[in-house]
Amino acid sequence: MLATDLKPSANLNAAHGDYETVRQVLEHITENWRDQPELDELSRLTGVEPTRLQKTFTRWAGLSPKAFLQAVTLDHAKRMLHDGMPILDASLELGLSGPGRLHDLFVTHEAMSPGVYKAGGEGITIHCGFHDSPFGEALIMATDRGLTGLAFADAEGAVTAGRHDGEKAQFTRARALADMRERWPKAKYVEDVAFTAPFAARIFDPARWRAQEPLKIVFIGTDFQIRVWEGLLKVPLGQATTYSSLAQDLGKPSAARAVGAAVGRNPISFVVPCHRVLGKSGRLTGYHWGLTRKRAMLGWEAGIVGTAA
Repeated sequence: MLATDLKPSANLNAAHGDYETVRQVLEHITENWRDQPELDELSRLTGVEPTRLQKTFTRWAGLSPKAFLQAVTLDHAKRMLHDGMPILDASLELGLSGPGRLHDLFVTHEAMSPGVYKAGGEGITIHCGFHDSPFGEALIMATDRGLTGLAFADAEGAVTAGRHDGEKAQFTRARALADMRERWPKAKYVEDVAFTAPFAARIFDPARWRAQEPLKIVFIGTDFQIRVWEGLLKVPLGQATTYSSLAQDLGKPSAARAVGAAVGRNPISFVVPCHRVLGKSGRLTGYHWGLTRKRAMLGWEAGIVGTAA
Protein backbone atom coordinates (compact mmCIF):
# COMPACT_ATOMS: atom_id res chain seq x y z
CA MET A 1 0.00 0.00 0.00
CA LEU A 2 1.38 3.37 -0.99
CA ALA A 3 1.65 6.16 1.50
CA THR A 4 -0.92 8.15 -0.48
CA ASP A 5 -3.42 5.34 0.07
CA LEU A 6 -3.23 5.62 3.84
CA LYS A 7 -6.39 7.03 5.44
CA PRO A 8 -6.65 8.74 8.83
CA SER A 9 -7.97 6.54 11.62
CA ALA A 10 -11.42 7.19 13.10
CA ASN A 11 -9.76 8.43 16.31
CA LEU A 12 -7.65 10.93 14.38
CA ASN A 13 -10.69 12.21 12.50
CA ALA A 14 -12.58 12.60 15.78
CA ALA A 15 -9.68 14.45 17.38
CA HIS A 16 -9.46 16.82 14.42
CA GLY A 17 -13.20 17.47 14.63
CA ASP A 18 -12.96 18.17 18.34
CA TYR A 19 -10.08 20.57 17.78
CA GLU A 20 -12.03 22.49 15.16
CA THR A 21 -15.05 22.69 17.49
CA VAL A 22 -12.96 24.00 20.37
CA ARG A 23 -11.18 26.47 18.08
CA GLN A 24 -14.52 27.89 16.91
CA VAL A 25 -15.75 28.32 20.49
CA LEU A 26 -12.52 29.97 21.63
CA GLU A 27 -12.56 32.36 18.70
CA HIS A 28 -16.25 33.22 19.08
CA ILE A 29 -16.01 33.94 22.81
CA THR A 30 -12.81 35.97 22.42
CA GLU A 31 -14.36 38.15 19.72
CA ASN A 32 -17.91 38.38 21.12
CA TRP A 33 -17.42 38.36 24.90
CA ARG A 34 -19.43 41.60 25.30
CA ASP A 35 -22.54 39.71 24.11
CA GLN A 36 -21.96 37.06 26.83
CA PRO A 37 -22.80 34.15 24.47
CA GLU A 38 -24.67 31.25 26.06
CA LEU A 39 -24.04 27.54 25.51
CA ASP A 40 -27.03 27.23 23.16
CA GLU A 41 -25.58 29.93 20.90
CA LEU A 42 -22.24 28.12 20.82
CA SER A 43 -24.06 24.89 20.03
CA ARG A 44 -25.78 26.45 17.01
CA LEU A 45 -22.45 27.90 15.87
CA THR A 46 -20.62 24.58 15.94
CA GLY A 47 -23.49 22.24 15.16
CA VAL A 48 -22.65 20.21 18.27
CA GLU A 49 -25.33 19.28 20.82
CA PRO A 50 -24.97 21.42 24.01
CA THR A 51 -24.15 18.63 26.47
CA ARG A 52 -21.56 17.10 24.15
CA LEU A 53 -20.12 20.56 23.40
CA GLN A 54 -19.77 21.27 27.13
CA LYS A 55 -17.92 17.98 27.73
CA THR A 56 -15.71 18.30 24.64
CA PHE A 57 -14.65 21.88 25.37
CA THR A 58 -14.00 21.13 29.05
CA ARG A 59 -11.90 18.08 28.17
CA TRP A 60 -9.74 20.03 25.71
CA ALA A 61 -9.55 23.44 27.39
CA GLY A 62 -9.58 22.37 31.03
CA LEU A 63 -12.57 24.61 31.85
CA SER A 64 -16.15 25.01 30.67
CA PRO A 65 -17.22 27.51 27.98
CA LYS A 66 -18.90 29.59 30.69
CA ALA A 67 -15.76 29.60 32.84
CA PHE A 68 -13.67 30.64 29.82
CA LEU A 69 -16.14 33.46 29.08
CA GLN A 70 -15.91 34.59 32.72
CA ALA A 71 -12.12 34.57 32.57
CA VAL A 72 -12.10 36.67 29.38
CA THR A 73 -14.69 39.08 30.86
CA LEU A 74 -12.77 39.37 34.10
CA ASP A 75 -9.55 40.18 32.27
CA HIS A 76 -11.27 43.06 30.48
CA ALA A 77 -12.91 44.16 33.75
CA LYS A 78 -9.56 44.46 35.52
CA ARG A 79 -8.21 46.62 32.71
CA MET A 80 -11.24 48.94 32.73
CA LEU A 81 -11.26 49.37 36.50
CA HIS A 82 -7.50 49.89 36.53
CA ASP A 83 -7.99 52.68 33.98
CA GLY A 84 -10.40 54.39 36.38
CA MET A 85 -13.72 53.52 34.76
CA PRO A 86 -16.61 53.69 37.31
CA ILE A 87 -17.94 50.29 38.41
CA LEU A 88 -21.40 50.76 36.85
CA ASP A 89 -19.99 51.96 33.54
CA ALA A 90 -17.56 49.04 33.50
CA SER A 91 -20.37 46.55 34.19
CA LEU A 92 -22.46 47.85 31.30
CA GLU A 93 -19.45 48.04 28.99
CA LEU A 94 -18.69 44.41 29.84
CA GLY A 95 -22.15 43.34 28.72
CA LEU A 96 -23.29 42.63 32.28
CA SER A 97 -26.65 43.77 33.63
CA GLY A 98 -25.20 45.80 36.48
CA PRO A 99 -22.41 46.07 39.04
CA GLY A 100 -23.71 43.14 41.09
CA ARG A 101 -22.94 40.75 38.23
CA LEU A 102 -19.31 41.84 38.26
CA HIS A 103 -18.93 40.62 41.83
CA ASP A 104 -20.73 37.38 40.99
CA LEU A 105 -17.59 36.34 39.13
CA PHE A 106 -16.04 35.81 42.56
CA VAL A 107 -18.99 35.05 44.86
CA THR A 108 -22.33 33.36 44.28
CA HIS A 109 -25.01 33.41 46.93
CA GLU A 110 -28.40 32.10 47.83
CA ALA A 111 -30.84 32.87 50.61
CA MET A 112 -32.57 30.36 52.83
CA SER A 113 -36.31 30.86 53.23
CA PRO A 114 -37.42 33.58 55.67
CA GLY A 115 -39.04 30.76 57.63
CA VAL A 116 -35.61 29.37 58.55
CA TYR A 117 -34.62 32.73 60.02
CA LYS A 118 -37.91 33.16 61.88
CA ALA A 119 -37.56 29.66 63.31
CA GLY A 120 -34.13 30.53 64.67
CA GLY A 121 -32.35 28.22 62.24
CA GLU A 122 -34.18 25.14 63.48
CA GLY A 123 -33.49 22.12 61.33
CA ILE A 124 -30.10 23.19 59.95
CA THR A 125 -26.63 22.01 60.98
CA ILE A 126 -23.85 24.58 61.09
CA HIS A 127 -20.20 23.44 61.16
CA CYS A 128 -17.85 25.74 63.10
CA GLY A 129 -14.10 26.21 63.37
CA PHE A 130 -11.54 28.85 64.38
CA HIS A 131 -8.73 29.63 61.92
CA ASP A 132 -5.86 32.11 61.62
CA SER A 133 -6.47 35.15 59.43
CA PRO A 134 -4.78 38.49 58.72
CA PHE A 135 -7.28 40.09 61.12
CA GLY A 136 -7.06 37.81 64.14
CA GLU A 137 -8.74 34.46 64.68
CA ALA A 138 -11.63 33.92 62.30
CA LEU A 139 -14.69 31.92 63.28
CA ILE A 140 -15.88 30.17 60.12
CA MET A 141 -19.41 28.76 60.03
CA ALA A 142 -20.77 26.75 57.11
CA THR A 143 -23.49 24.35 56.06
CA ASP A 144 -23.45 21.78 53.28
CA ARG A 145 -24.73 24.57 51.01
CA GLY A 146 -21.93 27.06 51.66
CA LEU A 147 -20.44 29.69 53.97
CA THR A 148 -23.01 30.90 56.49
CA GLY A 149 -21.05 32.97 59.00
CA LEU A 150 -17.69 34.65 59.50
CA ALA A 151 -16.79 36.37 62.77
CA PHE A 152 -13.57 37.32 64.58
CA ALA A 153 -12.03 36.71 67.98
CA ASP A 154 -9.28 38.66 69.74
CA ALA A 155 -6.31 37.31 71.65
CA GLU A 156 -7.06 36.79 75.34
CA GLY A 157 -6.77 40.10 77.18
CA ALA A 158 -7.00 42.24 74.04
CA VAL A 159 -9.35 45.22 74.06
CA THR A 160 -10.74 46.71 70.87
CA ALA A 161 -13.36 49.18 69.79
CA GLY A 162 -16.68 47.38 69.80
CA ARG A 163 -20.05 47.78 68.19
CA HIS A 164 -20.40 51.53 68.72
CA ASP A 165 -17.89 54.37 68.67
CA GLY A 166 -16.22 54.62 72.04
CA GLU A 167 -17.46 51.24 73.29
CA LYS A 168 -14.77 48.83 74.37
CA ALA A 169 -15.21 45.10 74.06
CA GLN A 170 -13.17 41.94 73.97
CA PHE A 171 -14.25 39.29 71.49
CA THR A 172 -12.92 36.10 73.00
CA ARG A 173 -13.61 32.82 71.23
CA ALA A 174 -16.52 32.17 73.58
CA ARG A 175 -18.05 35.59 73.02
CA ALA A 176 -17.63 35.48 69.25
CA LEU A 177 -19.29 32.07 69.11
CA ALA A 178 -22.10 33.17 71.43
CA ASP A 179 -22.67 36.29 69.32
CA MET A 180 -23.12 34.21 66.18
CA ARG A 181 -25.20 31.47 67.84
CA GLU A 182 -27.62 34.10 69.14
CA ARG A 183 -28.57 34.85 65.54
CA TRP A 184 -29.82 31.30 64.92
CA PRO A 185 -30.40 29.89 68.44
CA LYS A 186 -32.18 26.70 67.38
CA ALA A 187 -29.65 25.52 64.81
CA LYS A 188 -27.43 22.53 65.56
CA TYR A 189 -23.77 23.55 65.94
CA VAL A 190 -20.93 21.10 65.32
CA GLU A 191 -17.24 21.83 65.88
CA ASP A 192 -15.61 20.68 62.65
CA VAL A 193 -12.33 22.41 61.77
CA ALA A 194 -11.70 20.03 58.87
CA PHE A 195 -15.02 21.09 57.30
CA THR A 196 -14.39 24.84 57.69
CA ALA A 197 -10.65 24.85 56.83
CA PRO A 198 -11.14 24.98 53.02
CA PHE A 199 -13.33 28.07 53.41
CA ALA A 200 -10.69 29.85 55.51
CA ALA A 201 -7.97 28.93 53.02
CA ARG A 202 -9.89 30.48 50.13
CA ILE A 203 -11.27 33.55 51.88
CA PHE A 204 -7.96 34.98 53.06
CA ASP A 205 -5.79 34.11 50.05
CA PRO A 206 -6.35 36.53 47.14
CA ALA A 207 -4.49 34.15 44.84
CA ARG A 208 -7.43 31.78 45.23
CA TRP A 209 -10.14 34.34 44.38
CA ARG A 210 -10.84 32.76 41.00
CA ALA A 211 -13.75 33.68 38.78
CA GLN A 212 -14.18 30.10 37.61
CA GLU A 213 -14.40 28.86 41.21
CA PRO A 214 -16.78 31.28 42.95
CA LEU A 215 -17.20 31.03 46.70
CA LYS A 216 -20.67 29.85 47.67
CA ILE A 217 -22.32 31.77 50.50
CA VAL A 218 -25.72 31.32 52.14
CA PHE A 219 -27.71 34.19 53.64
CA ILE A 220 -29.97 33.57 56.64
CA GLY A 221 -31.87 36.73 57.56
CA THR A 222 -34.98 38.80 56.98
CA ASP A 223 -35.91 39.84 53.45
CA PHE A 224 -34.74 43.41 54.16
CA GLN A 225 -31.44 42.30 55.69
CA ILE A 226 -30.69 40.08 52.71
CA ARG A 227 -31.36 42.95 50.31
CA VAL A 228 -28.90 45.12 52.25
CA TRP A 229 -26.25 42.36 52.29
CA GLU A 230 -26.69 41.85 48.55
CA GLY A 231 -26.09 45.58 48.19
CA LEU A 232 -22.83 45.23 50.11
CA LEU A 233 -21.65 42.62 47.60
CA LYS A 234 -21.77 45.31 44.93
CA VAL A 235 -19.14 47.49 46.66
CA PRO A 236 -15.87 46.82 44.78
CA LEU A 237 -12.58 45.89 46.40
CA GLY A 238 -10.64 49.02 47.34
CA GLN A 239 -13.72 51.27 47.30
CA ALA A 240 -16.28 52.36 49.90
CA THR A 241 -19.90 53.45 50.21
CA THR A 242 -22.14 55.09 52.83
CA TYR A 243 -25.29 54.02 54.65
CA SER A 244 -27.29 56.69 52.83
CA SER A 245 -25.97 55.50 49.45
CA LEU A 246 -26.96 51.92 50.25
CA ALA A 247 -30.43 53.11 51.25
CA GLN A 248 -30.70 55.10 48.01
CA ASP A 249 -29.69 52.05 45.95
CA LEU A 250 -32.40 50.02 47.68
CA GLY A 251 -34.99 52.61 46.72
CA LYS A 252 -35.47 53.59 50.37
CA PRO A 253 -33.59 56.90 50.73
CA SER A 254 -35.11 57.60 54.16
CA ALA A 255 -34.12 54.24 55.61
CA ALA A 256 -30.42 54.90 56.24
CA ARG A 257 -30.80 54.05 59.94
CA ALA A 258 -32.50 50.71 59.17
CA VAL A 259 -29.83 49.96 56.57
CA GLY A 260 -27.17 50.68 59.18
CA ALA A 261 -28.80 48.19 61.55
CA ALA A 262 -28.85 45.51 58.83
CA VAL A 263 -25.20 46.20 58.00
CA GLY A 264 -24.35 45.72 61.66
CA ARG A 265 -26.11 42.34 61.64
CA ASN A 266 -24.20 41.06 58.61
CA PRO A 267 -23.26 37.48 59.61
CA ILE A 268 -20.59 36.96 56.93
CA SER A 269 -18.01 39.61 57.75
CA PHE A 270 -15.26 40.49 55.27
CA VAL A 271 -16.70 38.32 52.45
CA VAL A 272 -19.86 40.44 52.53
CA PRO A 273 -17.88 43.67 52.91
CA CYS A 274 -19.70 45.68 55.58
CA HIS A 275 -16.27 47.10 56.52
CA ARG A 276 -16.42 49.18 53.31
CA VAL A 277 -19.30 51.27 54.64
CA LEU A 278 -18.40 54.73 55.97
CA GLY A 279 -20.35 57.56 57.60
CA LYS A 280 -21.95 60.20 55.39
CA SER A 281 -18.97 62.52 55.91
CA GLY A 282 -16.55 59.74 54.95
CA ARG A 283 -15.65 59.18 58.59
CA LEU A 284 -14.70 55.68 59.73
CA THR A 285 -17.71 54.67 61.83
CA GLY A 286 -18.27 51.77 64.21
CA TYR A 287 -17.72 48.17 63.18
CA HIS A 288 -19.20 45.17 64.95
CA TRP A 289 -15.84 43.42 65.24
CA GLY A 290 -13.83 46.55 66.14
CA LEU A 291 -12.63 49.70 64.41
CA THR A 292 -9.02 48.54 64.61
CA ARG A 293 -9.98 45.46 62.61
CA LYS A 294 -11.94 47.59 60.13
CA ARG A 295 -8.90 49.81 59.53
CA ALA A 296 -6.76 46.71 59.04
CA MET A 297 -9.16 45.27 56.46
CA LEU A 298 -9.34 48.48 54.44
CA GLY A 299 -5.56 48.84 54.51
CA TRP A 300 -5.06 45.20 53.50
CA GLU A 301 -7.45 45.57 50.56
CA ALA A 302 -5.80 48.83 49.48
CA GLY A 303 -2.52 46.94 49.38
CA ILE A 304 -4.01 44.22 47.18
CA VAL A 305 -5.42 46.79 44.75
CA GLY A 306 -2.08 48.63 44.70
CA THR A 307 -0.16 45.43 44.00
CA ALA A 308 -2.49 44.49 41.16
CA ALA A 309 -2.23 47.93 39.58
